Amino acid sequence: MTPENKLRIAQRLDELGVDVIEAGFAAVSEGEFEAVSLIAKQGLQAEICSASRGVKSDIDAVAKAKANSIHLIIPTSDLHITVKLRKTKEEVLSITEESVRHAKKQGLIVELSAEDATRSNMDFLKKVFQTGIAAGADRVVACDTVGILTPELSYDFFLDLRKTLSVPISVHCHNDFGMAVANSIAALRAGANQGHVTINGLGERAGNASLEELVVSLKALYNIDLPIKYELLFSTSQLVSRLTGIPVQPNKAIVGENAFTHESGIHTQGLLANPLTYEAITPEMVGSIRRLSPGKHSGTHGIKNALDRLGLAPSEDQFKEIFQRIKNLGDKGKKVMDADVLAITENVMGLSENKPLQLEELTVVDGNKVTPTASVRLRLNGKEVSGAAIGVGPVDAAINAVKKAVLEVEPVVLEQYEVKNITGGTDAMVEVSVRMRKGDRTATALGIREDIVMASLEAVISGMNVLMVDYRTGKNGEKE
Repeated sequence: MTPENKLRIAQRLDELGVDVIEAGFAAVSEGEFEAVSLIAKQGLQAEICSASRGVKSDIDAVAKAKANSIHLIIPTSDLHITVKLRKTKEEVLSITEESVRHAKKQGLIVELSAEDATRSNMDFLKKVFQTGIAAGADRVVACDTVGILTPELSYDFFLDLRKTLSVPISVHCHNDFGMAVANSIAALRAGANQGHVTINGLGERAGNASLEELVVSLKALYNIDLPIKYELLFSTSQLVSRLTGIPVQPNKAIVGENAFTHESGIHTQGLLANPLTYEAITPEMVGSIRRLSPGKHSGTHGIKNALDRLGLAPSEDQFKEIFQRIKNLGDKGKKVMDADVLAITENVMGLSENKPLQLEELTVVDGNKVTPTASVRLRLNGKEVSGAAIGVGPVDAAINAVKKAVLEVEPVVLEQYEVKNITGGTDAMVEVSVRMRKGDRTATALGIREDIVMASLEAVISGMNVLMVDYRTGKNGEKE
């Protein structure tokens, strides 16, 4: 990420209520140093930290960047000491003492981190921590660097450390076996005081413990209410996903696209009666919303609910036809979009296509040393509107231009954007799927074109049209 993108995330994390933000690794590159320095200057409530090796030049870079604290990483396992450091254990103890003392002289809060701690000799690990504490370390971190803990082992491991050490202990878990959150919770139960987590579980290899999963689990399952603004979790997840370019897996707990999405007819019937039948927490708790997804598993209750929200009231025979067409679409292996449901229903009911928003003209400027810029001319409820915007690429610019053109009338948010090539060759077709949001409603739509910009706009405009359509009013939003 660029320093500017890191700053945006840091500001959101501070608003979210996290205690410590590790802003980067100041000694790694000019960009990382700039990011740590930029964030440290903002006067945020959170403590600003930088990672560092046990090397004086690294520590000096952290101090120069004006970070509050240092995450001082010292390898402690036999494997890391002999293969990576090529040092003796005595040399590691000496490096630990010298590094901590140097960092304290620089006025830094020191969080001494034992890399590969969970594969280290326990007696030696404690000796490293005790050496660091004697030299002035404020906190210590035991890292499960390759994610080999289980919840049972994690509890015993951190209970042993808690009995031995007097300073605050942090747990840093990796997700190689999918147990980073469970292992972190076990460590906290055993007496660890701080959890190292990341938004969306991002991190090396399979990632780190997920912030959103950890804090919501503590609140909902352990009745531990942290000073976190839980309602910002979903939007924070989306922000990080956009800025890193790493999509959130649909079935990701808490913040995934499907976390509060229901298709099964059995489920939707229960949900419509009482959401607690199939949800342990409310979507509103984390700033998300519930969605009943159309598809081959859908029951009549879910489809009727979707049509009711659009103001559509088909006859019994019409509904049977609509229901069967949706099922057939799903049976063919197609993901049924909300735009598909609207199109099918309008066709069966003999309604003219109700498209409040239509693209009239698009101009995109892109190239080397040129900021991608797009301008659009649209017809919105029969009236011409236009907008121009820049973006990180031509697709982003075009979508921003559409949003700008309709923002005052239709405050629609793009929540999910996915693209894939569906054919090969020079005439390849591109498939783009989106999820749009307006207030407490969402809509999914698909665009398929040879050009990715046009496929993207087709999907976005289709999604917007679903959210704008309400057959309880006239086509132009006026009561009939």
